[in-house]
Amino acid sequence: MGQGNTAHWSDIAAISAGSYHSVGLTRDGHVLAVGSNSAGQCNTTHWSDIIAVAAGYEHTVGLRRDGTVVATGANSSGQCNTADWRDIVAIAAGSLHTLGLRKDGTVVAVGSNSSDQCDCRSWQNITAIAAGGWHSVGLKSDGTVVDSCGDGVHREEVDNWKNVIAIAAGGKHTVALMADGTVAVAGQNNDGQCNVADWQLF
Repeated sequence: MGQGNTAHWSDIAAISAGSYHSVGLTRDGHVLAVGSNSAGQCNTTHWSDIIAVAAGYEHTVGLRRDGTVVATGANSSGQCNTADWRDIVAIAAGSLHTLGLRKDGTVVAVGSNSSDQCDCRSWQNITAIAAGGWHSVGLKSDGTVVDSCGDGVHREEVDNWKNVIAIAAGGKHTVALMADGTVAVAGQNNDGQCNVADWQLF
């Protein structure tokens, strides 16, 4: 699909990868995108003053310096309906949903809610967000993690985590970096994506 055709990119400050497209944020606030453009997910050349990017399955999201959010690509579930967002400090894109972290520590979400992935509007004191394929994760200021998904077992594991300093979400699993340099993981492990028990801080 051409998602690896980034050799000509330069002066890149941040990157994000969707299913079949790659996105790069330049230091001057513009956005480059290569790969499949089947739904318009690579139509970012007119964006400016962007400070963060996120790539979903077939959509791309950009956070502007003024706290507003732009989005392009597939919008079958409303995942690009971010035009009215304000005071956003971080963004994340899942398969069919998009998250925004407000500066007051609350979270906004649009898109598919088929697995409760958008049921995060009641979250408080959030400092970081991550969007998986069909779930959402939030890191709280006290080092605990909240998870929004239809998988109760997944949520129960995540609710027990403490002293977390960073989070990431894959298709159906969640990863957390602990303050002591260890890694915790919860969720589906059909391809060994949760086999992190021997990871350690070097």
